[in-house]
Amino acid sequence: MLDYDTEADRYDASRGGVPRAGAAARAVLGLLPPDVRTLLDVGCGTGLVSARISRPGLRVAGADASPGMLRLAAARLGGAVVLADARRLPFADGTLDAVSAVWLLHLLPDAAPVVAECARVLRPGGVLVATVDKDASHDVGSDIDALLAPFRRPDASDGRALVAGHAARHGLRPCGGASFTGHGQGRSPRSAAAGLAHGAYPSAIRVTERQAASLAASLAALPDQDRPRPDPVYRLVALRKDV
Repeated sequence: MLDYDTEADRYDASRGGVPRAGAAARAVLGLLPPDVRTLLDVGCGTGLVSARISRPGLRVAGADASPGMLRLAAARLGGAVVLADARRLPFADGTLDAVSAVWLLHLLPDAAPVVAECARVLRPGGVLVATVDKDASHDVGSDIDALLAPFRRPDASDGRALVAGHAARHGLRPCGGASFTGHGQGRSPRSAAAGLAHGAYPSAIRVTERQAASLAASLAALPDQDRPRPDPVYRLVALRKDV
Protein backbone atom coordinates (compact mmCIF):
# COMPACT_ATOMS: atom_id res chain seq x y z
CA MET A 1 0.00 0.00 0.00
CA LEU A 2 1.26 3.46 -0.93
CA ASP A 3 2.49 5.62 1.94
CA TYR A 4 0.57 8.79 1.16
CA ASP A 5 2.44 10.91 3.71
CA THR A 6 5.82 10.27 2.09
CA GLU A 7 4.41 10.43 -1.46
CA ALA A 8 2.50 13.68 -0.97
CA ASP A 9 5.05 16.08 -2.48
CA ARG A 10 5.44 14.08 -5.69
CA TYR A 11 1.95 12.60 -5.87
CA ASP A 12 0.36 15.09 -8.28
CA ALA A 13 3.18 14.90 -10.83
CA SER A 14 2.85 11.12 -10.91
CA ARG A 15 -0.94 11.24 -11.38
CA GLY A 16 -1.47 13.44 -14.41
CA GLY A 17 -1.19 16.79 -12.62
CA VAL A 18 -3.52 19.68 -13.42
CA PRO A 19 -4.96 18.33 -16.71
CA ARG A 20 -6.25 15.16 -15.04
CA ALA A 21 -7.45 17.03 -11.94
CA GLY A 22 -9.22 19.65 -14.04
CA ALA A 23 -11.03 17.00 -16.08
CA ALA A 24 -12.20 15.29 -12.89
CA ALA A 25 -13.39 18.55 -11.31
CA ARG A 26 -15.35 19.58 -14.41
CA ALA A 27 -17.08 16.21 -14.49
CA VAL A 28 -18.01 16.45 -10.79
CA LEU A 29 -19.36 19.99 -11.27
CA GLY A 30 -21.50 18.82 -14.16
CA LEU A 31 -23.31 16.41 -11.83
CA LEU A 32 -24.03 18.91 -9.03
CA PRO A 33 -27.52 20.43 -8.94
CA PRO A 34 -27.58 24.24 -9.10
CA ASP A 35 -28.80 24.53 -5.49
CA VAL A 36 -25.67 22.86 -4.03
CA ARG A 37 -23.86 25.31 -1.75
CA THR A 38 -21.65 23.01 0.36
CA LEU A 39 -19.50 20.09 -0.80
CA LEU A 40 -17.12 17.84 1.11
CA ASP A 41 -14.46 16.11 -0.98
CA VAL A 42 -13.75 12.87 0.90
CA GLY A 43 -10.29 11.41 0.33
CA CYS A 44 -9.27 14.78 -1.09
CA GLY A 45 -5.55 13.96 -1.12
CA THR A 46 -3.52 17.02 -2.08
CA GLY A 47 -6.64 19.01 -2.92
CA LEU A 48 -5.67 19.36 -6.58
CA VAL A 49 -9.14 18.21 -7.68
CA SER A 50 -11.01 19.73 -4.73
CA ALA A 51 -9.72 23.24 -5.43
CA ARG A 52 -11.02 23.01 -8.99
CA ILE A 53 -14.55 22.02 -8.01
CA SER A 54 -15.37 25.69 -8.05
CA ARG A 55 -18.31 27.88 -9.04
CA PRO A 56 -19.95 30.99 -7.56
CA GLY A 57 -21.70 30.29 -4.28
CA LEU A 58 -20.14 26.85 -3.73
CA ARG A 59 -18.05 26.22 -0.60
CA VAL A 60 -15.74 23.21 -0.82
CA ALA A 61 -13.97 21.48 2.06
CA GLY A 62 -11.66 18.47 1.99
CA ALA A 63 -11.24 15.45 4.26
CA ASP A 64 -8.37 12.99 4.22
CA ALA A 65 -6.68 10.54 6.57
CA SER A 66 -3.13 11.49 5.48
CA PRO A 67 -1.55 14.47 7.27
CA GLY A 68 1.01 14.80 4.49
CA MET A 69 -1.63 15.04 1.80
CA LEU A 70 -3.82 17.34 3.89
CA ARG A 71 -0.95 19.80 4.38
CA LEU A 72 -0.99 20.46 0.64
CA ALA A 73 -4.78 20.46 0.44
CA ALA A 74 -5.02 23.06 3.20
CA ALA A 75 -2.98 25.52 1.15
CA ARG A 76 -5.22 24.99 -1.87
CA LEU A 77 -8.51 25.15 0.01
CA GLY A 78 -7.80 28.07 2.27
CA GLY A 79 -7.55 25.84 5.32
CA ALA A 80 -11.00 24.29 4.78
CA VAL A 81 -9.81 20.75 5.49
CA VAL A 82 -10.26 18.16 8.20
CA LEU A 83 -8.11 15.16 9.13
CA ALA A 84 -10.58 12.30 9.18
CA ASP A 85 -11.23 8.66 8.43
CA ALA A 86 -13.80 8.48 5.62
CA ARG A 87 -15.79 6.02 7.75
CA ARG A 88 -16.11 8.54 10.60
CA LEU A 89 -16.60 12.04 9.24
CA PRO A 90 -16.76 14.86 11.82
CA PHE A 91 -20.01 16.32 10.50
CA ALA A 92 -23.52 16.14 11.88
CA ASP A 93 -26.28 14.16 10.18
CA GLY A 94 -27.85 15.80 7.14
CA THR A 95 -25.68 18.92 7.06
CA LEU A 96 -24.08 18.85 3.60
CA ASP A 97 -25.51 19.49 0.16
CA ALA A 98 -23.00 17.26 -1.66
CA VAL A 99 -20.14 14.85 -1.08
CA SER A 100 -17.58 13.78 -3.67
CA ALA A 101 -15.29 10.75 -3.55
CA VAL A 102 -12.87 10.77 -6.48
CA TRP A 103 -10.45 7.82 -6.82
CA LEU A 104 -11.24 6.61 -3.31
CA LEU A 105 -13.64 3.67 -3.24
CA HIS A 106 -11.41 1.36 -5.29
CA LEU A 107 -8.72 1.60 -2.58
CA LEU A 108 -10.95 0.15 0.12
CA PRO A 109 -11.47 -3.52 0.95
CA ASP A 110 -15.14 -2.65 1.47
CA ALA A 111 -16.71 0.59 0.23
CA ALA A 112 -19.97 0.06 2.15
CA PRO A 113 -18.98 1.92 5.38
CA VAL A 114 -17.78 4.96 3.43
CA VAL A 115 -20.92 5.09 1.28
CA ALA A 116 -23.00 4.82 4.47
CA GLU A 117 -21.08 7.67 6.09
CA CYS A 118 -21.43 9.89 3.04
CA ALA A 119 -25.18 9.22 3.07
CA ARG A 120 -25.37 10.09 6.76
CA VAL A 121 -23.89 13.59 6.36
CA LEU A 122 -25.97 14.45 3.27
CA ARG A 123 -29.20 16.39 3.67
CA PRO A 124 -32.36 15.00 2.05
CA GLY A 125 -32.01 15.73 -1.65
CA GLY A 126 -28.22 15.95 -1.31
CA VAL A 127 -25.94 14.25 -3.84
CA LEU A 128 -22.99 11.87 -3.61
CA VAL A 129 -20.68 11.90 -6.66
CA ALA A 130 -18.11 9.10 -6.81
CA THR A 131 -15.78 7.43 -9.27
CA VAL A 132 -16.65 3.80 -9.98
CA ASP A 133 -14.94 0.97 -11.88
CA LYS A 134 -11.62 2.79 -11.55
CA ASP A 135 -9.29 -0.11 -12.28
CA ALA A 136 -11.48 -1.37 -15.13
CA SER A 137 -11.16 2.08 -16.70
CA HIS A 138 -7.47 1.42 -17.26
CA ASP A 139 -8.31 -1.46 -19.60
CA VAL A 140 -8.07 0.33 -22.94
CA GLY A 141 -7.62 -2.81 -25.02
CA SER A 142 -3.85 -2.47 -25.28
CA ASP A 143 -1.17 -5.15 -25.44
CA ILE A 144 -0.48 -4.42 -21.76
CA ASP A 145 -4.12 -5.08 -20.90
CA ALA A 146 -4.03 -8.39 -22.77
CA LEU A 147 -1.21 -9.55 -20.49
CA LEU A 148 -2.93 -8.31 -17.32
CA ALA A 149 -6.37 -9.71 -18.18
CA PRO A 150 -5.89 -13.23 -16.73
CA PHE A 151 -4.93 -11.71 -13.38
CA ARG A 152 -7.58 -8.98 -13.16
CA ARG A 153 -9.59 -9.07 -9.94
CA PRO A 154 -13.32 -9.65 -10.48
CA ASP A 155 -14.30 -8.23 -7.08
CA ALA A 156 -13.56 -4.50 -7.36
CA SER A 157 -14.91 -2.68 -4.31
CA ASP A 158 -15.94 0.28 -6.50
CA GLY A 159 -17.95 -1.69 -9.06
CA ARG A 160 -20.87 0.44 -10.23
CA ALA A 161 -23.56 -2.10 -9.31
CA LEU A 162 -21.95 -2.81 -5.94
CA VAL A 163 -21.73 0.88 -5.04
CA ALA A 164 -25.33 1.44 -6.14
CA GLY A 165 -26.39 -1.44 -3.88
CA HIS A 166 -24.60 0.04 -0.88
CA ALA A 167 -26.13 3.43 -1.65
CA ALA A 168 -29.69 2.09 -1.96
CA ARG A 169 -29.54 0.70 1.57
CA HIS A 170 -29.09 4.27 2.80
CA GLY A 171 -31.65 5.98 0.62
CA LEU A 172 -29.37 7.05 -2.23
CA ARG A 173 -30.66 6.55 -5.77
CA PRO A 174 -28.77 6.99 -9.10
CA CYS A 175 -29.48 10.35 -10.68
CA GLY A 176 -26.78 10.72 -13.32
CA GLY A 177 -23.33 9.83 -14.54
CA ALA A 178 -20.35 11.22 -16.42
CA SER A 179 -16.95 10.26 -17.75
CA PHE A 180 -13.65 12.07 -18.15
CA THR A 181 -10.17 11.40 -19.50
CA GLY A 182 -7.36 10.44 -17.13
CA HIS A 183 -4.79 12.67 -18.79
CA GLY A 184 -1.25 11.39 -18.46
CA GLN A 185 -2.29 8.00 -17.06
CA GLY A 186 -1.71 5.86 -20.12
CA ARG A 187 0.68 3.06 -19.15
CA SER A 188 3.81 2.02 -21.01
CA PRO A 189 5.20 -1.51 -20.66
CA ARG A 190 8.08 -0.19 -18.59
CA SER A 191 5.84 1.80 -16.22
CA ALA A 192 3.45 -1.15 -15.87
CA ALA A 193 6.34 -3.43 -14.95
CA ALA A 194 7.62 -0.88 -12.42
CA GLY A 195 4.17 -0.61 -10.89
CA LEU A 196 3.95 -4.37 -10.63
CA ALA A 197 7.35 -4.55 -8.93
CA HIS A 198 6.33 -1.94 -6.36
CA GLY A 199 2.92 -3.48 -5.63
CA ALA A 200 1.03 -0.58 -7.17
CA TYR A 201 -1.93 -2.63 -8.43
CA PRO A 202 -3.33 -4.57 -5.45
CA SER A 203 -6.89 -3.45 -6.15
CA ALA A 204 -6.61 -4.29 -9.86
CA ILE A 205 -4.83 -7.62 -10.19
CA ARG A 206 -4.03 -10.62 -8.04
CA VAL A 207 -0.75 -12.49 -8.71
CA THR A 208 1.50 -14.93 -6.90
CA GLU A 209 5.22 -14.22 -6.68
CA ARG A 210 5.92 -16.63 -9.53
CA GLN A 211 3.15 -15.16 -11.67
CA ALA A 212 4.46 -11.66 -11.02
CA ALA A 213 7.92 -12.65 -12.26
CA SER A 214 6.46 -14.21 -15.40
CA LEU A 215 4.23 -11.21 -16.04
CA ALA A 216 7.16 -8.83 -15.62
CA ALA A 217 9.13 -10.79 -18.21
CA SER A 218 6.19 -10.65 -20.63
CA LEU A 219 5.85 -6.91 -20.14
CA ALA A 220 9.57 -6.48 -20.79
CA ALA A 221 9.18 -8.30 -24.10
CA LEU A 222 6.54 -5.91 -25.47
CA PRO A 223 7.57 -3.38 -28.13
CA ASP A 224 7.85 0.37 -27.54
CA GLN A 225 8.77 0.03 -23.89
CA ASP A 226 8.42 3.73 -23.11
CA ARG A 227 5.41 4.57 -25.32
CA PRO A 228 2.30 5.25 -23.21
CA ARG A 229 -0.80 3.43 -24.37
CA PRO A 230 -4.08 5.42 -24.52
CA ASP A 231 -5.25 7.28 -21.43
CA PRO A 232 -8.03 5.67 -19.39
CA VAL A 233 -11.54 7.11 -19.31
CA TYR A 234 -12.86 7.27 -15.74
CA ARG A 235 -16.53 7.04 -14.75
CA LEU A 236 -18.55 8.98 -12.21
CA VAL A 237 -21.94 8.17 -10.74
CA ALA A 238 -24.24 10.62 -8.98
CA LEU A 239 -26.58 9.37 -6.24
CA ARG A 240 -29.31 11.52 -4.70
CA LYS A 241 -30.54 11.07 -1.13
CA ASP A 242 -34.27 10.47 -0.74
CA VAL A 243 -36.28 13.48 0.34
